[in-house]
Amino acid sequence: MPQPFDRRRVLAAAGATLFLGGLQGCGIRARREAPVQPSVLQLPPVRASVDRITRITVCTRPFRAQGPRIDLERVGQKNVVHNYGHGGSGWSLSWGSSGMAVELALATGERNIGVVGCGALGLTSASLLQRAGIHTTIYAKELPPNVRSSWASGLWTPDSRICLEENATPAFKQTWQTMARDSYRTYQTLLGLPGTPVEFIDSYLVADTEDLRRRHQDPADPRPKFAELQRELLDDLIPNPRDFGPGTHPFGNRYVRRGTTMMFNLTSYSHLLLSDFLAGGGKIEIVEFHSPGDLAALPERTLINATGYGARALFNDASITPVRGQVARGIPQPEVGYGLFYQGVSYVPRRDGPVFQVVGDSDYVGFGDESTNPDRAEAELAVATIAKLFPPA
Repeated sequence: MPQPFDRRRVLAAAGATLFLGGLQGCGIRARREAPVQPSVLQLPPVRASVDRITRITVCTRPFRAQGPRIDLERVGQKNVVHNYGHGGSGWSLSWGSSGMAVELALATGERNIGVVGCGALGLTSASLLQRAGIHTTIYAKELPPNVRSSWASGLWTPDSRICLEENATPAFKQTWQTMARDSYRTYQTLLGLPGTPVEFIDSYLVADTEDLRRRHQDPADPRPKFAELQRELLDDLIPNPRDFGPGTHPFGNRYVRRGTTMMFNLTSYSHLLLSDFLAGGGKIEIVEFHSPGDLAALPERTLINATGYGARALFNDASITPVRGQVARGIPQPEVGYGLFYQGVSYVPRRDGPVFQVVGDSDYVGFGDESTNPDRAEAELAVATIAKLFPPA
């Protein structure tokens, strides 16, 4: 059963986590930690107040203990290539994962291929099919910004709840690394475009003590650990961190670690993907599927299933576990271009409106919870926690 939201437990997590990549707190390499910097950081203050909350949204991340499903299944007379189950890493792994799915679809020899779903994986699958010269139609119940992946935090988090540690075999690690690196390379081609769909930002972990460890699971917690692969396999892609002691930054008598990560401005990024797809001759049909048998009505003989959490009901896939994630959106602050993590709360400075999110100190926060009703108290807690870092305006 989902556990109730415990504000005291979340706030007790101060300083025990590392913010270098959103929900999973991308790790850094202790062997490359730099000494405390003597210079004073000059950062514009975040206007964190509950009256600036514009919207509260909840997404449902599709976690699979064994990792994403990318394979071909024969369903009636259709070839169905599955591309779902990426946990909190859907956007981050989308291009690499979709590249693998598209390769399987192309191997069927069809020149007309449909994509079911219009989230992160559906849009990238459709784009790659187009680039391969395939006539492509997207079939979906909802379009951005009303799909689950549009309500993500918007950070590059390639190993966020990607699988359980016990299932991270050498073969899986190789597949994951290929997906992550292919996606990372593709995102570099989107830097500097109008609307800034993708950009790099500095992110600051702020702690009340000198304990600046990465987030970790309590040793007494009997639940299995989640795989953490970024530090092991993508070390060369992560810029060195920098530490700042009290008196060298604007956050009072606290300790700070600065890292750099990639951020997606999801409104402009989704708009770019949809616009490019339609400009390339792609088609979109609004349709809802209730069972695999409903796919028989589609004209294409090969389909890519990119329905995310929807695959649990559509294909009766009990291997998918919901992980609830709520974000509170705020009024944009163009002058603030850095992220924060403090006392189990993250702040992401997206240009389409900053995001405040309670993430706690464990990947089990929200685990098994499929509820989608916004929690105003949780949203206000997130904003109030970040507000403590700045003097009252």
